[in-house]
Amino acid sequence: MTEQIIILDFGSQYTQVIARRIRECEVFSQILRFDTSAAKLAALKPRGLILSGGPASVYGKGAPLCDPAIWNVGIPILGICYGMQLMAHRLGGRVEKGEKREFGHAEVEITGDSPLFAKMDSHQKVWMSHGDKLAKLPDGFISVARSQNSQFAAIADRQRKLYGLQFHPEVHHTPHGRQIISNFVHGICGCGRNWTMKSFIDHAIEEIRTTVGDNRVILGLSGGVDSSVAAALIHEAIGNQLTCVFVNNGLLRKAEAEGVQQVFGRNRHMKLQYEDATSVFLRKLRGVTDPERKRKIIGRTFVEVFQRATKKAGAARFLAQGTTYPDVIESVSIAGNPAAMIKSHHNVGGLPKNMKFELLEPLRSLFKDEVREVGTQLGLPREIVWRQPFPGPGLAVRILGAVTPQRLKILREADWVVIDEMKKADLYYKVWQTFAVLLPVKTVGVMGDERTYDNVIAIRAVESVDGMTADWVRLPYDLLARLSTRIINEVKGVNRVCLDISSKPPSTIEWE
Repeated sequence: MTEQIIILDFGSQYTQVIARRIRECEVFSQILRFDTSAAKLAALKPRGLILSGGPASVYGKGAPLCDPAIWNVGIPILGICYGMQLMAHRLGGRVEKGEKREFGHAEVEITGDSPLFAKMDSHQKVWMSHGDKLAKLPDGFISVARSQNSQFAAIADRQRKLYGLQFHPEVHHTPHGRQIISNFVHGICGCGRNWTMKSFIDHAIEEIRTTVGDNRVILGLSGGVDSSVAAALIHEAIGNQLTCVFVNNGLLRKAEAEGVQQVFGRNRHMKLQYEDATSVFLRKLRGVTDPERKRKIIGRTFVEVFQRATKKAGAARFLAQGTTYPDVIESVSIAGNPAAMIKSHHNVGGLPKNMKFELLEPLRSLFKDEVREVGTQLGLPREIVWRQPFPGPGLAVRILGAVTPQRLKILREADWVVIDEMKKADLYYKVWQTFAVLLPVKTVGVMGDERTYDNVIAIRAVESVDGMTADWVRLPYDLLARLSTRIINEVKGVNRVCLDISSKPPSTIEWE
């Protein structure tokens, strides 16, 4: 059984980050609800347990509380921020409102000998985010670090292996936080380094073969990272028992449909069923300008087209999806967790429950960076594995206003120029997202001594870690000049190019 660390989620926006940091230590981690029973935890046989932070107060009405029996499971436990306060509160300590709230950068002094801080300097810069603070330690605990605002910035009961941190070691604002997590995972919990993508691939292939047997599998292939890696992994396991269905909704980027067919059909020799539904989607989108209506129409139409396609593909027992761990986490998040709402405006709707398939989701335990590593090890091209995020509704939500064949052509050509220039500048794979947006306005211009009245293209380039927040990228002026010149010269119907210099928040990454 794979060694693992379990994280109980109390609503912190950083819970996923904790899980990722543990996996960077080459140890498997999974997130469960805050109220998971001690019996269930014990049955999973984790090497350690982490209690996440959260926005609540331990004394607040409806504050999330853990099963009190978890303290007796017999494994090391680390409480972070709210998790530390909850631990202290439930074990007989006292938490109270702080005279000063601590939000942002702070410095802690390590005052006691603790394996949490092994091989670390006595003064550490950290990231605080709390209003309440610990005022009295439970029996058996000692303080091992203090800050300007609290004498209990870190606490420990070494006999029971219970530890607490008032700050957040998982965020990049705590420079040596990864070392603290590594000290907990390896030094205190005794975990090895067994979670690698090679070991995952070997195990996943064996599990897919056992699950599928001699049955057939259908997978909806979009050309995006998740579905592409899922297709490659399943094909590695069962070969021609897999049929990939690729639906062209007419809202894809230039040459994308041809590229998917080339890579998966001709190069990797997968069974690929190509469904060109361009006319169906564009007919249903005719005259629609409201972004939410666009998304719903695209979602419903995709389901209809995909259902017909699966019937054409023949009898199959399994439907494969590129579900990843962040999708799974959303189903266990507590009410009010801000992380649960991040992706909502990117989705176009799932498949209906009445489709008679068993689900096969081989990537459901992986984060995006792990999915990319699997794709690389399986030999998928860089253009697919490291492609930038692309919205489910495609170019429809990058055309502000009505979607028409002509407006799609304009945006597709402008988008092609943006991608081409970013690759030439060696920036495409270094930036989170770069794309063009077609605005619903026209402006006056002069081209060839003649007056024009044509479209405006906006360029959006943002840097981000996870899409939750983003800042606009300061692209070099010479690159911006090339983008403007090429788009206006090469894309018929455009006479002006603008740059979007807004961050998220208050703006979003996509315009619709």
